[in-house]
Amino acid sequence: MNLQNPKKYKLMVQQAREVALHVLRPISRKYDKAEHSYPKELDMIASLIDGMNEGVEGLNAGAAVGKRGADIQGNKNGVNMSTALGIMEMCYGDTGLLLSMPRQGLGNSAIAAVANDSQLERFKGMWAAMAITEPDCGSDSAAIRTTAIKDGTDYILNGEKIFVTSGQRADSIVVWATLDPKLGRAAIKSFVVPKGTPGMKVERLEHKLGIKASDTAAISFINCRVPAENLLGNPDIDIAKGFAGVMETFDNTRPLVAAMAVGCARASLERIKEIFKDQLDQNYATPYLQTSYLAAQIYRMEAEWEAARLLTLKAAWMADNKKPNSKEASIAKAKAGRIGNEITLKCVELAGSVGYGEDELLEKWARDSKILDIFEGTQQIQQLIIARRELGKTSSELK
Repeated sequence: MNLQNPKKYKLMVQQAREVALHVLRPISRKYDKAEHSYPKELDMIASLIDGMNEGVEGLNAGAAVGKRGADIQGNKNGVNMSTALGIMEMCYGDTGLLLSMPRQGLGNSAIAAVANDSQLERFKGMWAAMAITEPDCGSDSAAIRTTAIKDGTDYILNGEKIFVTSGQRADSIVVWATLDPKLGRAAIKSFVVPKGTPGMKVERLEHKLGIKASDTAAISFINCRVPAENLLGNPDIDIAKGFAGVMETFDNTRPLVAAMAVGCARASLERIKEIFKDQLDQNYATPYLQTSYLAAQIYRMEAEWEAARLLTLKAAWMADNKKPNSKEASIAKAKAGRIGNEITLKCVELAGSVGYGEDELLEKWARDSKILDIFEGTQQIQQLIIARRELGKTSSELK
């Protein structure tokens, strides 16, 4: 694995950094205070990203959409790598605004993971949110109770989803539902439900600790009729394959969430180093055990951050090269989610009253970072998945 960023993405990374510094950060506090208000400034950025996506493969800011089934010859750095690098830079600006970016929702990654070729073409350019969590089903996605009953050429959805990122603003919702609750994990499929479909209703928007620029919705589905062709991928229930088809979505999205945590943590690290620049050895010439407590804390955080960044890039690289990356995606998500939150909170602590006040973005980054250790699978769930992969255990054998 080459530890340097691919040169072909240098311009994209620079452009994303400029957007983060000169567009996202200046409006960061504005939309943190104006919760649920749509950031109109993002329309221009979204249009720019759309143009980049048309011209060059892999310049997405939030949704990995790649060419699956292609022959991989040698080392490939593709859309997953570029997406991760872009997200790191954008979240260096503001995580909530990145999550609010039109046509860059996590639902798009769900479509990329399991949709067939005709669906990829049909849903191209759509802004898709993803609805997994239910009131009685959080980290255990296999416990989903939203049902999808076949009725002629349609499916009828009934159930409730909560914590749907961009649930009100997105063009459509990718809804996880079960075709038969008796069959467990194997019967869970994902459906694309367009906005305005009768029977789908946004019940409320949540008030949150962080990422307030992003709308997080609770959505009900009551006899919601969806065309059968909107079931993503294979409609057949494969007991042997089980939950694997739907879980491929997480192999795409977990490295992206890890990248969000890496970007947000980097913002805090750079700011704390700037605040205490006179007390740090910029050349790292002083041995770690001979530095001050403050410097040692910052150097330790930098090392942890670098480990999280490299693990994230590894998971993205494996996805680009069609290598099974379920374990690595969970490792990256677990490490980056935990370290990202630890770093942002520690930076607030080290900065004292400066870090706690609204004159600085340090306190906001600390609030924003917490969700990155929770959604797309909590820290505890990631560790459970990693343990299963390492020990060769099934979900029923190791709970």
